[in-house]
Amino acid sequence: MSTSAEHVSDASTSTGEPELKRVLGPKLLLLFIVGDILGAGVYAVTGTMAGTVGGLVWLPFLLAFIVATMTAFSYLELVTQYPQAAGAALYAHKAFGIHFVTFLVAFAVVCSGITSAATSANVLAQNFFGGLEVNGWMDMPGQGVITAVALGFMLLLAVINLRGVGESVKFNVVLTLVEVTALCIVIGVGFLVMAQGNGNIGEVFVFTDYQDKGLFLAVTAATSIAFFAMVGFEDSVNMVEETQNPERIFPRTMLTGLGIAVIFYMLVAISVVTVLSPTELEGIRESEGAALLEVVHKGSPDFPIDRIFPFLAVFAVANTALINMLMASRLIYGMARQGVLPRPLAKVLPVRCTPWAGIAFSTILALGLILYVTSDPDSNIVANLSGTTAFLLLCVFTVVNVACVVLRRKRDVNRKVFFTSPGPLPIVAALLCAFLAGPWVGRDVVQYQIAGGLMVIGVVLWLITWFVNKRTNTQAGDLTAIDG
Repeated sequence: MSTSAEHVSDASTSTGEPELKRVLGPKLLLLFIVGDILGAGVYAVTGTMAGTVGGLVWLPFLLAFIVATMTAFSYLELVTQYPQAAGAALYAHKAFGIHFVTFLVAFAVVCSGITSAATSANVLAQNFFGGLEVNGWMDMPGQGVITAVALGFMLLLAVINLRGVGESVKFNVVLTLVEVTALCIVIGVGFLVMAQGNGNIGEVFVFTDYQDKGLFLAVTAATSIAFFAMVGFEDSVNMVEETQNPERIFPRTMLTGLGIAVIFYMLVAISVVTVLSPTELEGIRESEGAALLEVVHKGSPDFPIDRIFPFLAVFAVANTALINMLMASRLIYGMARQGVLPRPLAKVLPVRCTPWAGIAFSTILALGLILYVTSDPDSNIVANLSGTTAFLLLCVFTVVNVACVVLRRKRDVNRKVFFTSPGPLPIVAALLCAFLAGPWVGRDVVQYQIAGGLMVIGVVLWLITWFVNKRTNTQAGDLTAIDG
């Protein structure tokens, strides 16, 4: 991998291939960003957060939004300077020019997609059986059955992925509307309860230290958890080559999308606190991904909406998992094609033209993750998987923020600047992301074990590939040529 950082260029111009069609205007880009942020996150983490800070569950969402927005400023500065679809890997490569660091960033993004999809699979299974229970069709089964459905769902995603899924913008719009509808139901139930005078609105400002952490540590821990619900905005930089006038519309659209997401999340948090009692807030920590279902079920006993809601949630969560697995399998394929991972992982089905080896590899990792976290009956499955996703992305965001500072110093004075993150904000964002990734936030050690194990697998594969390339005198390609 001898290509220097100074010679990384747009694949469309260097290879002679036609450029991607720029179909995204401000409205469609906004729907893409909002749809990418909303989804499995709020279903997965709200219960755990409420069981950590009680009525202040809205505050970690707000703090996570602030940190995410700081990082978004860095992404915006970089994407307007380097409007290519390689995202964090490109920025790391431009800033440091160290191919192993670029690989670590790219593989961390892959792993975050796999852990996020595994989280979604468990949340989906819980909401699916919750819907069956609410409708009186069957009782909630044991964890073994829920795990089996989560595993089956991952296999179904692999089959869909193998057949080839055209993720069109119009389809994303429909799924986004479903996600928004489901969250509007939760918010509507909360405000209906308040309007009837039955809510616990006073609990919104009450901190309950269920785990004896103290206010600062409890809020910090919950903020680290909440970060899982705010991720997704970074995926939009991979759409930059399909966006009209990206330098002009990206900053306003990404920040608007983040703002819309946090408003939804805070209103959902208020609804949760309003509808559920302090005792129930403590209890939903163990309900993992079924917290919002409990809110709808309790808050609307005279309406059938609670019978429909779980299946809307299933649909929204399934979309998140599918997008994550599509992203992960394509990145694995791209890295293998560039000779950074073993080349057999770049194999493609001859008829469907889908990367079957990358799909199989990412699916096996996801299945192994689900089995690993469910092997401990006392572990919080959704919390551990979502926490691992947040940890991996917080590490990536730390690198991106540092890269923003480095590249600002390398900036060509004659190059037009479209967007600049205010002053020292990238440094502050890097420190906050690194802080939230640390063990002092109360992150379960199993999350570090999962993340470390996944990265070790990647490094071992990288070393094997490096050794094979050296023996065969084969030169690896440029990771930043990968279209994420």
